[in-house]
Amino acid sequence: MTFNRIFQLVPLCCMAAGILAGCRPQNQTMMKPPAAQKIPHEITTHGHTRTDPWYWLNERENPEVIKYLEAENAYTEAMMQPVQKLREEIFREITGRIKKDDETVPYLKNGYYYQTRYRGDSEYPLYYRWANRAERKEELLFDLNEMAKGHRYFDDAYFQVSPDGRIGAIGIDTVSRRNYTIHFKNLKTGQFLPDLLPMTTGSVAWASDNRTVYYTVRDPQTLRSVKIMKHVLGNDVQKDEMVFEEKDETFSVSVENSRDEKYILIHSGSTLTTEVWILDSSRPENRFRVVEPRKRGHEYFVEAGNGKLYIRTNHNALNFRIMVTDLDRPGMKQWQELLPHSPEVLVEGIELFNGHLVAEERFHGLNRFRVIDLKKNTSAFIQMEEEAYVLDGSVNGMMDAPGFRFVYSSLTTPRSVIEYRFDSGQRVVLKETEIPGGFDKSNYETHRIFAMAKDGTKIPVSLVHRKGLKRDGSHPALVYAYGSYGYSNDPWFRSSVISLLDRGFVYAIAHVRGGEEMGRAWYEEGKLLKKMNTFTDFIACSEFLVSEKYTATDRMFAMGGSAGGLLMGVISNLRPDLYKGIIAAVPFVDVVTTMLDESIPLTTGEFDEWGNPKDKRYYDYMLSYSPYDNVSRKPYCHMLVTAGFHDSQVQYWEPAKWVAKLRENNTSGNLILLQTQMDYGHGGASGRFEPYREIAMEYAFMLMVL
Repeated sequence: MTFNRIFQLVPLCCMAAGILAGCRPQNQTMMKPPAAQKIPHEITTHGHTRTDPWYWLNERENPEVIKYLEAENAYTEAMMQPVQKLREEIFREITGRIKKDDETVPYLKNGYYYQTRYRGDSEYPLYYRWANRAERKEELLFDLNEMAKGHRYFDDAYFQVSPDGRIGAIGIDTVSRRNYTIHFKNLKTGQFLPDLLPMTTGSVAWASDNRTVYYTVRDPQTLRSVKIMKHVLGNDVQKDEMVFEEKDETFSVSVENSRDEKYILIHSGSTLTTEVWILDSSRPENRFRVVEPRKRGHEYFVEAGNGKLYIRTNHNALNFRIMVTDLDRPGMKQWQELLPHSPEVLVEGIELFNGHLVAEERFHGLNRFRVIDLKKNTSAFIQMEEEAYVLDGSVNGMMDAPGFRFVYSSLTTPRSVIEYRFDSGQRVVLKETEIPGGFDKSNYETHRIFAMAKDGTKIPVSLVHRKGLKRDGSHPALVYAYGSYGYSNDPWFRSSVISLLDRGFVYAIAHVRGGEEMGRAWYEEGKLLKKMNTFTDFIACSEFLVSEKYTATDRMFAMGGSAGGLLMGVISNLRPDLYKGIIAAVPFVDVVTTMLDESIPLTTGEFDEWGNPKDKRYYDYMLSYSPYDNVSRKPYCHMLVTAGFHDSQVQYWEPAKWVAKLRENNTSGNLILLQTQMDYGHGGASGRFEPYREIAMEYAFMLMVL
């Protein structure tokens, strides 16, 4: 159905549902939103006192809190009732673009080919393997649909097999708090072992004896990854040995096998600093040794292979460079430069092979792969034809593989898995993602444009829309951004967005500072005492889309989640007039109060991202933009806010308090809705199809308020 047809029908549908001016149902004008009780609570910092009357909403076990959240959910459903059929229609559209019987490209690992499959309407994958490619005598290793039965939420973190292929380890979370219990299964007999490792990050590192594993344990209150434990299968878990403890509360730890599987690597890191410890995986009785002692501001990441250590480091290299050293001389004084630093090229990662190293780089905002021949000391780039695209590494099972597998996509091109052959430089497409339902990429077009920020910086914006779109300001638009932690919000293909594009929307991604799209400096210019750049960049991008007549203020929407929800909170205070509506998913909006409470998960590890408000300089700056603290009496635009009751990243009470305060101060009469997922956490529902119900609600919300 064309855009014009849809928007000719919307007013008729609204009238049929008894909707008044602005597409508002009569029952919306009659039904009052819930009003959370106000209990004054004072927080004094640096001699400055803030009063928070909704502070009590952080009492997770309080029945009145549950009652209030459920009342908000009921109110949201009532307000969304006029578009209930549209929600279901959009959900069917989106899930109809997912191939029901699907499978990944098999990869070879230690003598077995592994593959993940989906069947029919199943939400979760099945893990298979086979030893002989010709005979393909398959083994079903895990059926997650069976394991998920009886659980409202189910997520598997990692699936890792012992070096001899006999034991499989898998991390399972059934609460949505990202606390995984690791289960072990004898893949030969099909029986699960009694060993259970609770409160972990979900992964293990296998020693080469096939019975010793190393795993990460999280603090039960702060959820910080604090310890590395060693477990021997069959032994009492309560007696597991602690091999590493991170006592600095701003650091978190992880453990993994090296690329060549000959070493165990412990990574301990904060926002600005990292440290790596190494152990020969054939000697689990030995102690770990440090590669290079931590030094504030030094980030380095280590891989082992080809008898060497390869280090990606920012030492004297803002955008990182690659060094190499002997295994018996790991310290920085012995490091030799393999790939020098470039002020224009960010080195984001490395993948090792026998005789080759692939460096993942970012140049002028685009990904690229540099393939280095370690024997010839030469390098070449994997060439791409399209002007704008996204690249990422795929599963590369073995170091002796004949090529490097990667994923290719764009806003109009579904993901493809491609293998680059080292011997010939040939690219072989192993799989192109099939989009059922008649998708034709030639019906859409994508652009990369640049908006001008307040300080004169050019901000990239990725756009996609139906081909032939007339730029006359008549089209609705959804502008999305994240802009924190140096996370690059790349323009991947998103099949769900087609439901907006086919209704005439322009979809835009604003690559604001705080991400790392344009190099490490892009991140540094959008954090700490420069965080305001993230928010003003987004506003500049939105204004540019209006001035270029891609859309207009009475039909433009903004959206972001988590730290991107913080962005939504700030712009709602600064420029509510610029948008028809704002969607804030699990938004981090009570910045100052949360960062003052070190018992809340993630707080201590993020002082180098936002600042520590115990320092008055950071307190004052954070207070100047904190969305919750800056809500004031003004006409806010339509807003849909989502939360997860079990959220481990952003606690549910932040969006709940924010909505209560917004409602009390809003003078526009526009809808402000809160939807709390009572069974889920930060990432929403689990499974292949179910998560799209929330997206369908968000899309229907925008169409309703239009």
